[in-house]
Amino acid sequence: MALSRLLLLCVVASEVWDAETKSREFVCNRVARRALNIVPEMNSALSDCNGMMTLSTPVPLPCTELHIATWENKSDQEKRGDIVASLRLLVEGVKVVRAPMQAVCEATLLQRLENNINNYLLILTRLQLSGSVMSPSLSCVPRSTQSLRAVLLSYSQLISGKLERFMLNLEDTCTTQ
Repeated sequence: MALSRLLLLCVVASEVWDAETKSREFVCNRVARRALNIVPEMNSALSDCNGMMTLSTPVPLPCTELHIATWENKSDQEKRGDIVASLRLLVEGVKVVRAPMQAVCEATLLQRLENNINNYLLILTRLQLSGSVMSPSLSCVPRSTQSLRAVLLSYSQLISGKLERFMLNLEDTCTTQ
């Protein structure tokens, strides 16, 4: 019972990251970026849920592979579009799996994951970038998995790989503003 209350509190806390935080501030603050990454906490909480690892339906995984030379040749709009498309793919998959879920602990974890992904989407879509606006598009053919641990690993790789490299590129603009 106490665990359920704690998880509920975590869901509420992760739902509204910080209403005052602007996308530009997120770019310029590495500590804020690290604080928003809840994957390590979720892996710990997963153990508290009796280690539930198999989901009822497959979840499409985000595109996490990063070829540095190709990535560096993309515009900021293309980079954002790649990350946004991957996050949208993942959040839709999480919604589908979460909908019929009966177990409170697992449903709470999936809700928290969904909220966290939506926080990243909100930040990225509100980020003001120069250049023409591009429609988000995936840079790979997505794979799927029914393993919640694999979903969390892939999400973590997206955040610490493509998203962090994108933010580091944009950090140059922090000193000029």
